[in-house]
Amino acid sequence: MNNTSTRARLLAFLIVAVSIPFPAHSRAADALPQLRVSENRRFLVTATGAPFFWLGDTAWELFHRASREEAERYLRKRAEQRFTVIQAVALAEMDGLHVPNAYGELPLRNDDPTRPNDAYFAHVDWVVAKANALGLYVGLLPTWGDKWNKKWGLGPEIFTPANAAAYGEWLGKRYRDAGLIWVLGGDRPIESDAHRAIVEAMARGLRKGDGGAHLMTFHPMGGTGSAQYFHESDWLDVNMRQNGHVAEHTGRYDQTRIDYDRSPAKPVLDGEPIYEDHPVSFEAKKFGHSIAADVRRPLYWDLFAGAMGHTYGHHSVWQMWTAAREPVNNPLLPWTEAIDQPGAVQMQHGRALLESRPFLTRVPDDTVIVTGPVPTSMPGAGRYHFSATRDQDGRYAMVYAPVGRPFAVRMGAVTGSQVMAWWFNPRDGRAMRIGSFPNAGERMFTPPDPGEMLDWVLVLDDASRNYPPPGTVQGR
Repeated sequence: MNNTSTRARLLAFLIVAVSIPFPAHSRAADALPQLRVSENRRFLVTATGAPFFWLGDTAWELFHRASREEAERYLRKRAEQRFTVIQAVALAEMDGLHVPNAYGELPLRNDDPTRPNDAYFAHVDWVVAKANALGLYVGLLPTWGDKWNKKWGLGPEIFTPANAAAYGEWLGKRYRDAGLIWVLGGDRPIESDAHRAIVEAMARGLRKGDGGAHLMTFHPMGGTGSAQYFHESDWLDVNMRQNGHVAEHTGRYDQTRIDYDRSPAKPVLDGEPIYEDHPVSFEAKKFGHSIAADVRRPLYWDLFAGAMGHTYGHHSVWQMWTAAREPVNNPLLPWTEAIDQPGAVQMQHGRALLESRPFLTRVPDDTVIVTGPVPTSMPGAGRYHFSATRDQDGRYAMVYAPVGRPFAVRMGAVTGSQVMAWWFNPRDGRAMRIGSFPNAGERMFTPPDPGEMLDWVLVLDDASRNYPPPGTVQGR
């Protein structure tokens, strides 16, 4: 940017930006706690050190397509279902620069990131404030990635490092007091130094604008993670993966553990796994559409591989699809019905399970499972991979069984002379006591129902701890 008029416009824009914070009248009376990375660099906690479970939902088009009444209906439902983060995009994917929002407003004037339309962002303000008032953080993407890298999508490419920094600073100041996490990127790869410079500049702008009030991550394209581009960047607080819309553990969801093992340690999250009712691997004619079991498996695979939390998605909800809209990849039902699909309801059970045991000391450990003579059967592969996690101090261990196949565990993963064993049902959140056993050697367990696609979690507790049934929600 070398011409004087452009520099003058940027300067004027930044001066105005200082005076447009997140509207005070929109803030929740009780602000959401600020989030930070835990001391062991594996999880998120509040300012007081309380564990924070990221249970996200991808509502990418929420700001762009939903009215306030629709947004409130959606947000109230997700709050009831115990989600904690809503992932949404300011400059949306579905021609978000040129198709107005529900109130006829475009986000920018003349596609210029230094000229945001306050009327458009007033609606974003309202949605963010409503989410916060309902106890929901917003994973706010400043832009979808085709606005800086048109790998696919409508674009156009509008960002340079200079205007990305300015736009980021403006957003940072506007939402400095909001309950949110910044999510850069937007489903596009970093293919050049120019792409990297734009993202880095936007990150610097956001940090300058909000004064470091919010955590920051990067949403990559399918099958990749933020770590391959930005792991060493000091602005990247959390590594986000997009393990993507496949149903197999091998080659996709096993990548979460690889990011977990990187140095320096950073929390890791699958920010976009397979969606419910989505064409599996984008090939509906070959594989059909996903079901609740397909979205439950990645929840436990990712969590037991060390993820700090998890993001769910529904193929109708991300695009806020109704019969009046052009469908993308054949959604099966309107978003107003999709918000009650079984997979969405069942996500909260995974959260409840992990919150019912010591949270910040959980580590991945598949060696809890005894490898069988045929390893592709146990611990398995593809859709039938068994995963395990445990407390680093030995107070508990858990094994996720995606199908009703008998398996053996090493009891010594848990401390104490006696081990209390439970079955936890990921479909309804109920726990069933198996019994107390001597803590010695290996022991075989058979899930209660041998049916395929009927998954279970085996929970092993140090009996002396007297933990409540797995999945017990505090206060209920």
